[in-house]
Amino acid sequence: MTMKIFCYLIPVLIMLTLACETRQSANPAAPGFMEAESDERAIEIADEVMEAMGGRKAWEKTRCIEWNFFGSRELVWDKKSGLVRINYLNEDQQTVINIHNKEGEVRIDGELVTHPDSLSKYLERAYRAWINDSYWLVMPFKLKDSGVTLKYLGEDATLNGDPAYKLQLTFENVGVTPQNKYHIWVDKESHLVTQWAFFRESTLEEPNFTTPWADYTKYGEILLSGNRGDRQLTGIAVHQKIPEGMFTL
Repeated sequence: MTMKIFCYLIPVLIMLTLACETRQSANPAAPGFMEAESDERAIEIADEVMEAMGGRKAWEKTRCIEWNFFGSRELVWDKKSGLVRINYLNEDQQTVINIHNKEGEVRIDGELVTHPDSLSKYLERAYRAWINDSYWLVMPFKLKDSGVTLKYLGEDATLNGDPAYKLQLTFENVGVTPQNKYHIWVDKESHLVTQWAFFRESTLEEPNFTTPWADYTKYGEILLSGNRGDRQLTGIAVHQKIPEGMFTL
């Protein structure tokens, strides 16, 4: 390598390094993200997804998210306080839980649940529902969460034939189902997640189901998608102020 070429490459390498550092600093990983076990290309794509969804700052500024999970539950999540309200639509049950400490209240058939064992059981049910239902809505914002390992699986078309990058998500000692695995397809042009596949066990070769992520809409300063093919997340809304009495049963 001649000195002239070497001198040319140095600033290029510096620029690429700075660009990578800037991108990651704009979307820092959560404590416990499995960075050493993850692929650099997968992390780059995760950062591009966050930017396409509105950016990390917009996500952090988003205060309160409301949605209907497949017509079975209505949820309101105050991201700042950790309070979540769940109205079960097929039964007369309402729950308010703080997801940070699993404390809260439950009302069934108009009566508050006071027995400690029963209350603990219903709060655990609500906690698991929130983990599941929120992941169906906001998973693209959580690609660098605690315990997540990201792998780059190359390029692959979605079921619709659209070119995409394919990532794999596995989990280490987090959530209530750490044995799960996901494959996600990220559109090469929009950088949005357009499909995912769910594996109940990380050792499985074939997914339990595959659904689209379609019809992104801007809510507040972020994009969210509710179209999962045969399944729909509806009633999506973003609030910067908490509706009065929302977390009081």
